Amino acid sequence: MRVEFWGQEFKVNVVLGCAGSFLIAIVSSMFGFGGGPFMVPLLTVGLGLPMYVVVGSSLLSIFFNTLMGTARHYQFGNFDPLFFLMMFPAAILGGYIGPQIAKRVSPVIVKRVAVAGLVLLALNLLGVY
Repeated sequence: MRVEFWGQEFKVNVVLGCAGSFLIAIVSSMFGFGGGPFMVPLLTVGLGLPMYVVVGSSLLSIFFNTLMGTARHYQFGNFDPLFFLMMFPAAILGGYIGPQIAKRVSPVIVKRVAVAGLVLLALNLLGVY
């Protein structure tokens, strides 16, 4: 499928995107993280989209996945409202400041920071630290 964004055209494998998104939604809902660490590589490497398209697209797709996962965890009693109220303002502020920083920094540096974050997340999930 061909997608046009801001005058540029991209060829996207819809089957790979849908299958990958489905698997990411399952895994991220099971382990309790947003899915961004997996969605961004899927969109950049798997679908070949540029980073400026990936950021907004992954955030929108992860929003719905996180909303559904949160609702289900709430139903199971795995939700702490006080913790949520403490984290919510910081998340809103970070969501506002992050794009401002990314706009001023080279895309290569943004990718390197993302890789460093993924490595730290992987090491943490593996129990290394």
